Amino acid sequence: MSWLGRLRAGLGRSAGSLGQSLAGTFGKRRLDEAALAELEELLIAADLGPAVAAEVAGRLRERKFDAEIEPREVREALAEVVAERLAPVALPLNIDPAHRPHVVLVVGVNGTGKTTTVGKMARHLAAAGQRVVLAAGDTFRAAAIEQLQIWGQRTGATVVARGVGSDAAAVAFEALQKARAEGADVLLIDTAGRLQNKDNLMAELAKIGRVIAKLDYTAPHDVLLVLDATTGQNALSQVEVFGEVAAVTGLAMTKLDGTARGGVLVALATRFGLPVHFIGVGEAADDLQPFEPEEFARALAGLD
Repeated sequence: MSWLGRLRAGLGRSAGSLGQSLAGTFGKRRLDEAALAELEELLIAADLGPAVAAEVAGRLRERKFDAEIEPREVREALAEVVAERLAPVALPLNIDPAHRPHVVLVVGVNGTGKTTTVGKMARHLAAAGQRVVLAAGDTFRAAAIEQLQIWGQRTGATVVARGVGSDAAAVAFEALQKARAEGADVLLIDTAGRLQNKDNLMAELAKIGRVIAKLDYTAPHDVLLVLDATTGQNALSQVEVFGEVAAVTGLAMTKLDGTARGGVLVALATRFGLPVHFIGVGEAADDLQPFEPEEFARALAGLD
């Protein structure tokens, strides 16, 4: 299946849930104020956020007020608004050749697919001819270290790892030394994801930043926050916390295939305006791809 096909399939739960609600609300119905109010409530319930809901309703008010409207017309308007909202944030992760290596610190709570995202990014970068080093900085989970080593074998990337409980900052420092010695293009640093104690998380991430800055005062060059779409509106609070803790520069959203709450990505873009570099719709290596707003908008709205 093509990426577009996988995206449509992955967003099927979001599109299906939304489509059923729209069909129930707008089957042979005149577009009056009551219908517009219901539409806004429906879109907010779909995690799209009040700003997007109001804009879709306003656009339909201009075009079809007091006339009969079909669910597909609502879907088309929704796709238009979503694509427009997402276009400014759909930016690729730019690997700057002036930095060798370009250091990407990958952060997020446990369970978002952070380590898997690091591995998939390594695969994309290696396929593009980049030399990659991976730092197994989630030293609290043996599974994360082992998983990253497997990705290193798959992608040909060098993996720097120590035992469970090791100092994550020391792992990052050693990985940066290794990346510089090898002339690597990119260093991806995985990290632990504990929000239960924000102070500890802040201290650990700050320490990683201080330590790698001893070798490269400009690093990290990107801080990528990995979000799990199934958490819905909780993703908004995660962006706030990690923005404070780690100066997040961009987002990756995973597990869009496991939820009917894919609209939260639109709410995130509207509220924070952070670049969305990647989205994921499955477990396969090719199921993490650079973000394309029009494809996403039409898939979310259930349009071909």
